[in-house]
Amino acid sequence: MEIRVLKYFLAVARELSISKAAEALHITQPTLSRQLMDLEEELGTKLIVRSSKRLSLTGDGMLLKRRAEDIVSLTDKTLSEFTSGNDMINGDIYIGGGESDAMRLIARIAAEMRAEYPNVRFHIFSNDSDDIADKLEKGLLDFGVFIEVADITKYEYLRIPAYDTLGILMRSDSPLAVRDVIQPEDLWELPLIVSRQILHSKDVMKWLKKDFDQLNVAATYNLLYNAAIMADEGLGYVLCLDKIIRTNEKRTVCFRPLASDIKIHIDIAWKRNQAFSKPAELFLERLREKFGGTV
Repeated sequence: MEIRVLKYFLAVARELSISKAAEALHITQPTLSRQLMDLEEELGTKLIVRSSKRLSLTGDGMLLKRRAEDIVSLTDKTLSEFTSGNDMINGDIYIGGGESDAMRLIARIAAEMRAEYPNVRFHIFSNDSDDIADKLEKGLLDFGVFIEVADITKYEYLRIPAYDTLGILMRSDSPLAVRDVIQPEDLWELPLIVSRQILHSKDVMKWLKKDFDQLNVAATYNLLYNAAIMADEGLGYVLCLDKIIRTNEKRTVCFRPLASDIKIHIDIAWKRNQAFSKPAELFLERLREKFGGTV
């Protein structure tokens, strides 16, 4: 299985059209079709369902798409590390993380480094802790930013000197919007939109005085932007971290903190014995300078 052919397959999976994919790849349609058929023969399975209107991926096709995305990404990352030059600091740094205002501190270090080394590029991936950990394990990321409830004991890590505040994001015309803080009993009967990652926190469940199954959960989410839209449309009240969604007097949603002293800490982690590229190694040095000794 060649990387080139995997890139061909990903182009078809993206366009769902042989002609459009061939045009994007600057090859002929017969060549692309032949390569795809050879790939199916090599793997011993059908990857694409061809119809008169458009293409679709089979179950095995969807699986290969996920695997090919990781393989191609890791190949590109490795190539970048070996071709970035020996003397100059240039190349790519890959960081993944959930949504947190603490990312501002990471961004400031990145901006300072870019000002000094303009040929360094940062690639930021946002998702939940499970996906970030998976990409970190596969070598697709150099660093992962984790909310405290995630288990990062198998990694080396630094604690970012900031913490997030938990609260409720809701419509500005909601009855709870007049409160300064939210009490546990305020939430017992309300439809909630929750992140399972936050609810894995024993401190949060202890504060709520309820088990997860006793709550009126209307929806779950992994990233907050779409959850905020759900709240704005009246689906429920979002249990989330502060300062991720902008709120002010002109917004239709607002945030109120929990009446709690719970502080959600944030860590930046990397694999033990990680072989870093020069830019990533320098970035880690900058992180240690800023955050060292904070764990």
